[in-house]
Amino acid sequence: MMRALPLAASLLLAGCAATPPEVATTPTPPSAASPTEAAKPPVALQYLYGSAEAAIAVRATNARIADYGVWRIKQRPTDGVILAAGATMDVPRFEPCGNKPFAAVFDADETLIWNLGPMRWFAEKSTAFDPKIWDQWEKTGAGKAVAMPGTVEMVGKLRAAGIAVIANTNRTAANAKGSEDTLRAAGLGDFKHGETLFLMGDDVGGSSKDMRRAAIAAKYCVIILAGDQLGDFSQQFNVRDLPAATRTALATGPTAAALWDKGWFLFPNPVYGPWEKLGWDDTFPSDKNWEPK
Repeated sequence: MMRALPLAASLLLAGCAATPPEVATTPTPPSAASPTEAAKPPVALQYLYGSAEAAIAVRATNARIADYGVWRIKQRPTDGVILAAGATMDVPRFEPCGNKPFAAVFDADETLIWNLGPMRWFAEKSTAFDPKIWDQWEKTGAGKAVAMPGTVEMVGKLRAAGIAVIANTNRTAANAKGSEDTLRAAGLGDFKHGETLFLMGDDVGGSSKDMRRAAIAAKYCVIILAGDQLGDFSQQFNVRDLPAATRTALATGPTAAALWDKGWFLFPNPVYGPWEKLGWDDTFPSDKNWEPK
């Protein structure tokens, strides 16, 4: 089973929405799985897509988002939750709201939908990520991705409250219709490219979502940001060669701590992310080492 884990990560690292450029490396073809290993999906996929534990965690996050959005619009906030141009986590400033309409901005993959179709295909075939296959998925995946637990209800509550629901994803602009169809087929209603659906290729920012966030904030008072990776909130978390300890400090420092579950909402995703590069000492502090006598 453990040899299958890099597959789960690599197939999404190169193809999924929230993957920062510094971890989008060329995947290594996995070793051939034994019959026992092939009988079950990789552990991370079992947890995220199949377990009751993940379903409960995701549904709870969606419920918090819906409740927060309905509550927040009653306050008529002065600022939204998108960092203003030039602002940092150490010296934060946020895009002002003025009289702009309210919006909630979501990543798509593993935030609004689970990509069950290609995830199973790659895992069963024991193959590394193939960008040509992912391109086909973006074009023709409608009906094979599913809304995550509680997402349909959450999106409905936000829209009913007058909050625009916007997707900002690193799916490609060339396949905009396929992504529109996929979100609609998952029961999430209509998303229109350039209005409520923003894609990689819409600007010169590449996989960074900062420019797209700024474009959205120019039209909306964004009271909610939600995603499964820190890059869904600010590209500052994805600076190349940023030490793991520094990244964690930014994500848990005073600015971020005031935003988590209070405008910023993070979904669980053990399948892929920048944390895959962490070493032993990044993960386990050396002063906590222990061994049996």
